[in-house]
Amino acid sequence: MKKLLLALLLLCIVACNKQKNESSKEKPNVVFIFADDMTYSAINALGNNEIITPNLDKLVTQGTTFTHAYNMGAWNGAICAASRAMIMSGRTVWNVNNFRQNWINNKELDKTWGKLMENAGYDTYMTGKWHIDAKANNVFQNVKHTRPGMPNDAWEHNEQVAKFKAIEGTDTDPATLMPIGYNRPLSENDTTWSPSNPKFGGFWEGGKHWSEVLKDDAIGFIENAEKSKNPFFMYLAFNAPHDPRQAPQEYIDMYPLENISLPKSWQPEYPFKDDMGCGPNLRDEALAPFPRTEYATKKHIQEYYAIITHLDTQIGKIINRLEATGKMDNTYIIFTADHGLAIGKHGLIGKQSQYDHSIRAPFMIMGPDIPENKKVNADIYLQDAMATSLELANIEKPDYVFFNSILNLAQGKQNVSNYNAIYNGYVDLQRMIRKDGFKLIIYPKIKKLQLFDMNKDPEEMNNLADNDAYKEKVKSLFNDLVTLQKDMNDPLDLTSIINL
Repeated sequence: MKKLLLALLLLCIVACNKQKNESSKEKPNVVFIFADDMTYSAINALGNNEIITPNLDKLVTQGTTFTHAYNMGAWNGAICAASRAMIMSGRTVWNVNNFRQNWINNKELDKTWGKLMENAGYDTYMTGKWHIDAKANNVFQNVKHTRPGMPNDAWEHNEQVAKFKAIEGTDTDPATLMPIGYNRPLSENDTTWSPSNPKFGGFWEGGKHWSEVLKDDAIGFIENAEKSKNPFFMYLAFNAPHDPRQAPQEYIDMYPLENISLPKSWQPEYPFKDDMGCGPNLRDEALAPFPRTEYATKKHIQEYYAIITHLDTQIGKIINRLEATGKMDNTYIIFTADHGLAIGKHGLIGKQSQYDHSIRAPFMIMGPDIPENKKVNADIYLQDAMATSLELANIEKPDYVFFNSILNLAQGKQNVSNYNAIYNGYVDLQRMIRKDGFKLIIYPKIKKLQLFDMNKDPEEMNNLADNDAYKEKVKSLFNDLVTLQKDMNDPLDLTSIINL
């Protein structure tokens, strides 16, 4: 009996010590870096030899990259607003759209990403683009320099602009002229706007480029965090590379036009642009002239690459400061963007389409137990970043969070996606499902279907929907999409529009 009591006592001591060690285990820091309008192919280490991104390349080589990270859609042209609402709430696109009024009325803020981390003992910090109905100060403990959805456009209509547009045959009425930076360049002689001139405001508003301001803000918080015993969660939301795509001249000079190639899917005008909601009246598409020209497309790509390289420089300085703290052995960095961008592909400029260039974003994670230089091709949603951070912080995922942690995929404990299929919906004009290597796109307004074999045709240039050999594939994907719509509370009834 004495031996039995002694054994039980020893077991109790071991269990208590184990519980004490686990409870006292230091939680990791989480740094979330969010770009705006950055497509998955805009990183050198991921295959784009034309762009210069040494610091993002470092996240690729020293961490794990998810090559197929998708956004879920939007209820209006501001795709970024829906993407950010989903990532902050964990809810799907249509569910969070119905939920947004709660935030406006300051309700259920305790269920936001920032508050979940704070309640787990984290010092939370946010700087940069917000564009969410809830107030940033009600979600994060420390907030600095919250920015709107995009930098202001330059609306000044000077004589030089009016004179040039008259020569080029465009409307010269000041009431109908677009802001400087739109509908340009009309030719190689169009010098009405400059991405490096601070007089045009935008990212230069306030005297210092917004990406540099965010970098300074982040470094300031990191320095203060060194004095705290608490783990920290940083939400660093860059406005770059959203338009107006502005950067210092030295970054523009890195990209001579003769070194920039046109996308494989480039065309002067996308045939379904108006019926899918991407015509001249859509702000993003109005940035470049219709029909597209090779010169105008290359200028927009040049400015896109330049602002990304400038962004990359700021990210490098933030990472260097994190490394200087000596805390990197217990810090995870997650980088992604709110969606992609066409920037000339398929004759489109913006992000309001179902092609991968617009719905697919880069996604990298780097941390102490994350494999280096690993690529995972399982489909994920970029909003999985939230659930991933909850797992890192040892927070049980709430029932209302739809998205999933990607840690098991990164660490090789899981080989298949958490999702049977990837869904996307844009207002009532576009729907998409991606499953088993195929993608079905639907434009309900004109009952247009497109089917792509994503393994054989990653640029989505060969529509198989009208090929008799793929009729069953179209039907099965359509039925799967209808099922997904119900799961997503999608308000659009495709079955009443399309009868296969």
